[in-house]
Amino acid sequence: MRRKSNYHPSPALPKGERDNTNSQFLPVRMLVFFLVFPLVIQVLPLGEDLGEMVFSQETKIIGKVYDAVSREPLPFVNIKYKGGKPFTTTDVDGNFTLTTAAPTDSLDVSYIGYKTKKIGVKKNTLQNINIYLDTDQLTLGEFVVLPGENPAHRILRFVISHKDRNDKEKLSSYEYEVYNKIEFDMNNIPPEWKEKKLLKPIKFVFDYIDSTSVTEKPYLPLLLSESISNFFYRTAPRFKKEIIRASKVSGMQDKSVSQFMGEMYQNVNIYNNNILVFGKQFPSPISDNALNYYKFYLIDSVFVGSNRCFHLQFKPRRKQEFAFSGNMWVSDTTFAVKRLEMTIPTDVNLNFVKALNVIQEYAYVPADSSSKTSNWMLSRDRLVVDFKIDDNRKKSRQAGFYGRKTTSYKNFVINKPKSEDFFNRVDNLQVQEGAEVKDEKFWETARHDTLSRNEKQIYKMVDSVKSMPIYKAWYQWIYIFVTGYKEVGWFELGPYYKVYSFNGVEGNRFRAGFRTSDKFSRWMEFSGYGAYGLGDETYKYNIAYKSFITKKPRQIVYLDYKDDLEILGQSANAFTSDNILSTAFRRTPLNNMTSVQQTKVGYEWEPFPGFNTKLFMVNRIMTPRGSQRYNFVGPNGTDTLSMNNIISSEATALLRFAYDEKYIEYTFARTNTGTKHPVLSLYYAYGGKNILRSDYEYHKLTFNVSDRFRTMPLLGYTDYVVEVGKVFGKVPFPLLSLHGGNETVIYDPYAYNMMNYYEFGSDQYFTAQVFHHFDGFFLNHIPLMRKLKWREVITGKALFGNVTKQNQNVLIFPETLSSLNKGPYVEVSAGIENIFKIFRIDALWRLTYIDKAYEAVYKAKGGNRIPKFGIMWSMQVTF
Repeated sequence: MRRKSNYHPSPALPKGERDNTNSQFLPVRMLVFFLVFPLVIQVLPLGEDLGEMVFSQETKIIGKVYDAVSREPLPFVNIKYKGGKPFTTTDVDGNFTLTTAAPTDSLDVSYIGYKTKKIGVKKNTLQNINIYLDTDQLTLGEFVVLPGENPAHRILRFVISHKDRNDKEKLSSYEYEVYNKIEFDMNNIPPEWKEKKLLKPIKFVFDYIDSTSVTEKPYLPLLLSESISNFFYRTAPRFKKEIIRASKVSGMQDKSVSQFMGEMYQNVNIYNNNILVFGKQFPSPISDNALNYYKFYLIDSVFVGSNRCFHLQFKPRRKQEFAFSGNMWVSDTTFAVKRLEMTIPTDVNLNFVKALNVIQEYAYVPADSSSKTSNWMLSRDRLVVDFKIDDNRKKSRQAGFYGRKTTSYKNFVINKPKSEDFFNRVDNLQVQEGAEVKDEKFWETARHDTLSRNEKQIYKMVDSVKSMPIYKAWYQWIYIFVTGYKEVGWFELGPYYKVYSFNGVEGNRFRAGFRTSDKFSRWMEFSGYGAYGLGDETYKYNIAYKSFITKKPRQIVYLDYKDDLEILGQSANAFTSDNILSTAFRRTPLNNMTSVQQTKVGYEWEPFPGFNTKLFMVNRIMTPRGSQRYNFVGPNGTDTLSMNNIISSEATALLRFAYDEKYIEYTFARTNTGTKHPVLSLYYAYGGKNILRSDYEYHKLTFNVSDRFRTMPLLGYTDYVVEVGKVFGKVPFPLLSLHGGNETVIYDPYAYNMMNYYEFGSDQYFTAQVFHHFDGFFLNHIPLMRKLKWREVITGKALFGNVTKQNQNVLIFPETLSSLNKGPYVEVSAGIENIFKIFRIDALWRLTYIDKAYEAVYKAKGGNRIPKFGIMWSMQVTF
């Protein structure tokens, strides 16, 4: 699943210079599809043609597989008709359903560590069968165990010591063909729904599932995706490349979805010390420090295929910690993992996930005459996730979702590296032309597995549902909610959350905006808005254009003009002043704003993934509004004079480097799937005098580093942002670095939340911000708090800076603006996140510039109250 991005917007970089990314995990249209489809199926008539998915002469077998001795259900047991097709596996509770119109006379039931069993079948009827498997045990032979030592620990140490030999990532190169199949289903549909009037049209769903066993979860297939690709890896220098040859997604034909389904974004390596699952770090059961997190048991010794293996069982040492439980089978000669089955404990602090199960099978790839290298390679990977909005397991009748991912690998080539030209940094993830339109004849021969009858019907059902008016209506409403825009042919109108706002300068403000949609063009976009304030009786507007020059490599040109109000120095992550949330949750009146007439011409170039360059020419005319004035001392040294505006003309460059960062492209917006490495940003601006009437000559330089690191898996993770900046030249205060405060009660991670707007400015500064998320480490150990699944978070922010003498009197500082000449500004916070799974509450303390003398002077000059302590809230949805 997705790696959490460690990209942070710079505290100081202008908003227009931020990376143009989209923080959502899924492409927008795919996300909207998942929100719309479950709503639609509850109310629409699906038609008789879909009801005909059930055939009259079928053999349907339902049942459950158990361990013959313990009577425990066995998950992921392989069940197939004699001859191999069709086949299925048991679910996490040991249940299975197998339906076919062409049965043979028996089933083969097989499971690692158990004897294969044959079960007779009655054709053309419904059968309910419980199957009991006997273990296939061997003795431990000559394996030496020291007195008093847990034998599983000795085997584990051998596994750890052999990791470098068995981990494919240690090879100089490898390549293989990958088949990915991902399916999402609505599950746990209560049987009584069948009798509800609204759901009467979809009774056919119950023909797919067990209607006689109360243990089988009913499910409705929602989406099926398949992809065929070739994957290439090289160690020195490290590089990955994937070529997606074919992609098929029910109801969707889009390259952004094709990229998302590839191997590049669906990889878990058991040989790594830590494994990321939904953004949470789990220690691998064969990590170097595995004994600190797991208890291990040696169960027996068995043959897995032709390989003699030790069967180890493991489980977490402590309750509710991020750790797996399961079984692994280890080769007794190479100490490589042959098979792995693991799940997350039911009490782990993970949102929206009721169960998660992983099965991995490894194959020994012998050396050939040219490479002379052999290795164990992952041959099959299966992931099943049971999602539930409310993961309270007592609410067993609540509908949820299954996510199933099955990946198989073949045609391995080891230590035969491709040429240097093959690994082109410009495009390490390629989707071949026509990959989304391969016909069924191609798929029949290219698939590593055959589709079940249910899977084949998903394509037909989803396409039929998406063509219906009610689906299109729901899609529009959900799309509005997710993006803020309403699609109207070639245009999208919005965003709705900026239609109305209020501030002390404009009074009531109304705004209407638009942008062109993908139906207009996928190569260019026009956008703009118009706004009017009833208080200042002034119109504001913006018109913008951007267009691709090339998509590989990414090259975009920008043209933009706006005439509107701004809060200078506002945090790049903050809500803009015309956002309705800023109006609703502002803690002080907003009376100081700046009218900005800005013309911008830009060019973006990304020569290879992870390295982005943006160049802009920007002309700005800034005029004070509200209580703000641009005053300066006259030539005689005593008179105070005023100027109407300040004009600046800048040439700017932003260089951003994030090694191994990946995106899912979607027209202009992109989904950032993150990187494990630091993100470096360098911003430079040159302001020229007498260029388009500009008043000042100066240079600005800002360097920013951000990263996420995890010291110990159980202690959560730490994000940090470090930034240094300097202004060279003689400039007035609006061109200094005005540090981003926050005058709302909504917590902004990258603002100084206890600082007011226009409170501090610098022409040279250094800032460090640290955020640590404990992921419930402390609260999970308190019995009364454990069930709430709250998580602790702490932050610390420090800002050092000053204003050199030459810039102190270019313009007279506003009475509320000062430099940091008395020492650093410092604030800290402690909070609880994951409240009701979406809310975060922070308590914040301002530690400096809170003495009575400073506060008295600040208030006397017309400033707002200095906040020393505050409670803020925010919303976030995470696993």
